[in-house]
Amino acid sequence: MSNALSALRNWIDLTHIPFTERGSRILVMRNENGLLIRLAERWYKLTRSISAYRQRPPIVEGWIFIDSDGMELPYELNSQPDRIVFQTSIGDFILTFADQETLFLGLPNTCCGIRFRTNMDLGQTDRRGGVLRVTGDIRRNLAYTTNRCILENYLESVEGSGQLVTLKFGEGSGGLLINLTPRLGFNRYVPECLTVLDCSEKRWQKWFDEVPPVQPDYSTHYLYAWWLMAAGIISTRFFTTREVLTPSKIHYVGVWQWDALFHALAYRHAHQRLAKDQIRILLDHQREDGMLPDAIHDEGTITHLDFPVEADVTKPPLLVWTIWKIYETTGDREFLQETYEPAVKWIKWWLDHNDRDGDGLCEYGHPFSSGLDDSPLWDGGMPVCSPDLNTYLVMQMQYLTRIAAEIGEVSDAEEWSRKAIELAGRIDSLLWDDDSGMYLARRNGEEIRLKTPFSLFPLLTGLLSDERKNRLLSHLRDRSALSSYFPVPSVSMDEPVFDAEQMWRGPSWVNVNYLLVEGLEKSGFVEEARKLRQVTLEKLMKFPDFYEYYNPLNGKPGKKAAPIFGWSAALFIDMALQETRSFSRKDAGTV
Repeated sequence: MSNALSALRNWIDLTHIPFTERGSRILVMRNENGLLIRLAERWYKLTRSISAYRQRPPIVEGWIFIDSDGMELPYELNSQPDRIVFQTSIGDFILTFADQETLFLGLPNTCCGIRFRTNMDLGQTDRRGGVLRVTGDIRRNLAYTTNRCILENYLESVEGSGQLVTLKFGEGSGGLLINLTPRLGFNRYVPECLTVLDCSEKRWQKWFDEVPPVQPDYSTHYLYAWWLMAAGIISTRFFTTREVLTPSKIHYVGVWQWDALFHALAYRHAHQRLAKDQIRILLDHQREDGMLPDAIHDEGTITHLDFPVEADVTKPPLLVWTIWKIYETTGDREFLQETYEPAVKWIKWWLDHNDRDGDGLCEYGHPFSSGLDDSPLWDGGMPVCSPDLNTYLVMQMQYLTRIAAEIGEVSDAEEWSRKAIELAGRIDSLLWDDDSGMYLARRNGEEIRLKTPFSLFPLLTGLLSDERKNRLLSHLRDRSALSSYFPVPSVSMDEPVFDAEQMWRGPSWVNVNYLLVEGLEKSGFVEEARKLRQVTLEKLMKFPDFYEYYNPLNGKPGKKAAPIFGWSAALFIDMALQETRSFSRKDAGTV
């Protein structure tokens, strides 16, 4: 898409949306004190907390541009994916990435400078800039290097363990390199400004050139979604064995299992190696008993937690479904061969270790394993036998049937087909509640009488009777229940525990809608599926960024929802492409 870079001009505002690069851990943002640099890293060894990085001070802050007298220069911001231009009264400062660990700042030809504080405990200047370090359990290094004449180069210790850097340049051409790395080796080779800008532009243009087109109505948000699918990627490091997309580079640093699966659905349309690697990183860390981790971060995996209950923790079984979707797009049979055995081990783990009461249905043993972390479905304790989990397992068996047939495992295909039908029958006989007209979760054999969209998920099997399908559909049409302004709320609006702002206790989530769209289609409600897909796309396009979840009553992003959120962007891409194909078929008279 030749106009992608200009189409996204000024979407990166540095306040809500950072300037970053595919694979980079560097996030450039700004606040009232100037520019700042955060690192998308956990540093668990420093804090012994899995989420402390959200409160960690920026590694660089208070970064301002100064004139020859040392006075701060106000600027106008002009951004696009490959560069940020700071337009000042003495000329433009142009920021881009030289590589994943290195920022390049193009400088005006006049006398000028920069000032910034680093939260680093050691530092020294040299003839072309300086080197600063964080020491201790976590080591990070920053080198700043210029090929311009240096008029002043001061390093001053400030309160705490910070360093204040003041750097002034004489007249001339050239730029400044800022290399932030955990490694001992620095990048201190300063390239020509035009060269590095040209490389950055070509790198981003290549990314967008591989993207399939969509209807014009979706185009700009679609391009932004693809920007996010590149910008949110973190580089390989230790347990992060593949190049993968974080759920949110600001808020969730790591890889979460079902996030990775939803991310793969977008990548399969343009960047197929990335689609497969979102799967492979999960299989890299599969336990011997077949379980896949809940999450993976640089320093380890999360497979067991002691809060809010102590139990193994994973995520819902959607792996095989995703593998098949990748195959449908790529036709790569070898990928089916590569992933079949670990996928079988994964499903067998659920069947062998999670039917605690022996009724043939599986239970969630930890709230986080559901992905619906604080849903009121878990308020009474665990384990819980939930219709969504068992529906997922039926789906996995249905797709294992297809995969086994495709790779020549005929007897396996017959066995998985039989098991899928049997499990679907158990869902139908044990979880259906005729009074409410939906499938209800159970705890200790007792129904959890709570109306949520997850009670409708058996639509995804495509095996329900017409009477039950229609009763489930009626809940999606009920304006007092699940038909909200931004559908579909994660708890019915007429439930006492409904809370429009609290995570899984009310807000609408794009992945829930995506799965319901597919369930409606599989159950023969094609027009209803399209309406839900269209309204989801419409509501998402009301804001410039993609968020973790949305208030179902007013459609606004949740007050605590993570920004630049991966699966919302990924599923926007997939649904926009679905709508584009649907529109093309309709226009051609084939619908």
